[in-house]
Amino acid sequence: MDRAEIVHENFLRLCQQGDLPIGAPPTEALTKQEAITLFRAQCLSRALDRTSRAMQKAGQGFYTIGSSGHEGMAAVAHALRPDDIAFLHYRDAAFQIARAGQVPGQAITWDMLLSFACSSEDPISGGRHKVLGSKALMIPPQTSTIASHLPKAMGAAYGIGLARRHPPEHRQLPRDGIAMASFGDASANHSTAQGAINAAGWASIQSVPLPLLLVCEDNGIGISTQTPKGWIAATMGHRPGIRYFHADGLDLYDTARAAAEAAAYVRRHRKPAFLHLTMVRLYGHAGADLPTTYLPKSLVEAEEANDPLLHSVRLLDSAGALSRRDALAIYEETLARVTRVADEAVQRPRLQTASDVMASIIPPKRSCALTNGPSDEARAAAFGSDLKQMDQPQPMSRLINWALTDLMLEHSEIVVMGEDVGRKGGVYGVTRALHQRFGTDRVIDTLLDEQSILGLAIGLAHNGFIPMPEIQFLAYLHNAEDQLRGEAATLPFFSQGQFTNPMVLRIAGLGYQKGFGGHFHNDNSLAVLRDIPGLIIACPSSGADAACMLRECVRLAREEQRVVVFVEPIALYPMRDLHESGDGAWMDTYPAPDRVITLDTVGTHGDGTNLAIVSYGNGHYLSRQAQARLAADGINARVIDMRWIAPVPEAALLEATKDCDAVLIVDECRRTGGQAEGLMALFTEKTVQPVARLTAEDSFIATGPAYAATMPSADGIVNAAKALLETWE
Repeated sequence: MDRAEIVHENFLRLCQQGDLPIGAPPTEALTKQEAITLFRAQCLSRALDRTSRAMQKAGQGFYTIGSSGHEGMAAVAHALRPDDIAFLHYRDAAFQIARAGQVPGQAITWDMLLSFACSSEDPISGGRHKVLGSKALMIPPQTSTIASHLPKAMGAAYGIGLARRHPPEHRQLPRDGIAMASFGDASANHSTAQGAINAAGWASIQSVPLPLLLVCEDNGIGISTQTPKGWIAATMGHRPGIRYFHADGLDLYDTARAAAEAAAYVRRHRKPAFLHLTMVRLYGHAGADLPTTYLPKSLVEAEEANDPLLHSVRLLDSAGALSRRDALAIYEETLARVTRVADEAVQRPRLQTASDVMASIIPPKRSCALTNGPSDEARAAAFGSDLKQMDQPQPMSRLINWALTDLMLEHSEIVVMGEDVGRKGGVYGVTRALHQRFGTDRVIDTLLDEQSILGLAIGLAHNGFIPMPEIQFLAYLHNAEDQLRGEAATLPFFSQGQFTNPMVLRIAGLGYQKGFGGHFHNDNSLAVLRDIPGLIIACPSSGADAACMLRECVRLAREEQRVVVFVEPIALYPMRDLHESGDGAWMDTYPAPDRVITLDTVGTHGDGTNLAIVSYGNGHYLSRQAQARLAADGINARVIDMRWIAPVPEAALLEATKDCDAVLIVDECRRTGGQAEGLMALFTEKTVQPVARLTAEDSFIATGPAYAATMPSADGIVNAAKALLETWE
């Protein structure tokens, strides 16, 4: 007999005998009817756990991480409103069930069983994954096991406060709402959780409105690793800026009391609170997990004797709300009903094809108010003396700054955030004066934590803002890449586009910086971004292109709800000259605010047919230098600027190169994992032209005179071009 069956038999036997666990008497936190309603939610959660295991054994279900032992979360749902956005721990079925009871028209048993069965009719993920979630219940789907949803919960809480001051067009969350995030005691130790909790406290002590309720479900173990007794209370009980509450999570009434107090505190004071609930984990981690293989049997049995459903039976009986006999009847009726419904759910259709699975990677478009661009008066007030310089050639950094200004004037829902983007104006001056032009609500100096920066952006997007977070250097993204891969990009996929978090993430990066080295400032790898499904990656090579592409990126985020990464080549920020000192050939005048460069278009420079050089970013700059030198040797080349790294503008590239004798790909990223790999495959599969590549070496970048030694150079491009043409003559 497995542990789930033992817990079930124990419940039946102990209820009948009246041999219930000892505990505190019920408080007045719940009326009799409220307590009965929550007990029904607890029983349904338990029944779904048991049924999920039976479905898996029969080959009809595909998920067995259950909520048994955590049924007290039903009382947390009771303490909140159904329009309070909730980012749930994966053991919170009871929360979702209880919340469904607060919203008319829900069929929660059917919905959750469709999810267990991976049916394409599952209303949240469409059969893509077993997740808790519901648009009607304001529960975005979560797949995280390491509390990586806490940063965006913090961001959502911030967005609730910000929307009171600057209401966005597509606001989703109520003015007086709060954001809730729940997680386990083991996940509380993860850097992601610690960063989000720290950021919440950091904001709170500065009187920033942050209505966030953090709920730690402390069952004392993470898979097989036990949490030291008292650890959560000791480490979370006195965090600056965060009010601590505690309850016995096995006691429905005590949990309801503490949850109501914590929620009232957050809603009234607009400050974060930490609700610590002590619980037990029943059955082990998941279906295949046998807790007695790594825990003493006596400890496992002691936890089972503390079954929260047994506590609820005792409490309801003591409160005069429900007799033991009636409680047992509810339990058995619920089990039977879930079994009947499951027999129907397993017959519903499932996803069959790749196109079925991928249908929700790209979020749906949304209707947006028409804009006519910023007015002349608004531009004059914002730009001041800069307006008079717009007909003079400028370097890339300044043109990006002006583009940001125009975009923020046109779209009041744009919020810029990041380290040093405000008063300092960014490390390279790209966000200079934005703080003065738009204020601290729209240009936010964040703490030094990339996970919190991206979490803030994701959370703001949940409430209708268009976040434009900045990561100071490309390599800094590696500290937080899961916020893109595991949170932002997966949200529409696992919610069938019902939840989205559009943004334009600006990253200063790539190589060729003479004053920096190592792997944190000079970083020439985009590989970690390129393999994220649905992500758009832009990489301009000139100032005018940067301004026009940034406008398209904002349109893609605002109207098509896309997650976009805008990679800005740091080495090109100040670039003025192309061929010789003082020629000013790499500067541009500022393109009019209505000019854009759309996705899937490339830039073509020259009309030579001997050779097409395909590149981007710094590689494009070097290729233009090589182009002139090749022309002097009688080789007429054209240079193609990719502009868009993902999705690769395949049709445009093939069209731009089709009448050339050969194609040379110049990739400033590393040979392994760089863009050249995919481009080589594209041209090899689609054309008969000879094709070669010149890439950076698989190396980190050195400081000092050797900063460019491992990357393509103008000389290297010239040599590679000649070698390619000579080989195929």
